[in-house]
Amino acid sequence: MLLTDTQIADFQRDGAVVLRGLMADWVDTMAEGIAANMAEPGPYASENAVSEGRFFDDYCNWQRIPAFRSVVTDSPAAQIAAEAMQSQTAQFFHDHVLVKEPGTPKPTPWHQDSPYYLVAGTQTVSLWMPLDPVREASLRFVAGSHRWDRMVRPVSWADDSDFYAGSHDWTPVPDPDADPGDMRVLEWPMDPGDAVLFDFRTVHGARGNTGSTRRRALSLRFVGDDARVVARPGRTSPPFPGHDMAPGDRLRPDWFPVVWTAA
Repeated sequence: MLLTDTQIADFQRDGAVVLRGLMADWVDTMAEGIAANMAEPGPYASENAVSEGRFFDDYCNWQRIPAFRSVVTDSPAAQIAAEAMQSQTAQFFHDHVLVKEPGTPKPTPWHQDSPYYLVAGTQTVSLWMPLDPVREASLRFVAGSHRWDRMVRPVSWADDSDFYAGSHDWTPVPDPDADPGDMRVLEWPMDPGDAVLFDFRTVHGARGNTGSTRRRALSLRFVGDDARVVARPGRTSPPFPGHDMAPGDRLRPDWFPVVWTAA
């Protein structure tokens, strides 16, 4: 076991947990992959329409960037994911690079990842791993929000407009700073080699980067035994065009490999 019982219980209860140093041996490899990704962005790369600084993100590049592929298949990430999810398997969903340069005050809006995705379940996890010390531009989580009855309205990161057209039964985007209510916000300073694990359904956001150093992060997303394809009211993110899966299917393993299985 790579995780302690306490770490697993914290993840299951709060929907997020910080792990110290478990990915330290992979920081250089992840940095190599991010450099390659920024030098040659993929078709989904975005600059997020910031007016100051730069907020670059891109995803689904692990098959073309060897450093990312190595982290996905050879690092402890998949086993960590399976243990946190309490799943017998860890199936890889996708990679996501997020880089906030110094002097980028734009925050990442509060959101859940799940409404954007074509897959859902109670066994899902993202590993968010910074490659630079994080003090100001940190991730923030609403503890226990992975158990809310309704999903939060998904928005465009560029302008906060509705991600899906039309009317849907979403929970309004929360603002824990202006109206904390009974919301408990989790936030941790982090160093390279640390990882935050969070459920796809956990409400989270991030502060802007007003400091003097960039904030590079790689996020790897995994699903477990109970995850299934779901129908969404429009084009998902990532879209995975031509995936040929129906609601209720498991993710097709030729596109989404099962990276780790319990002995």
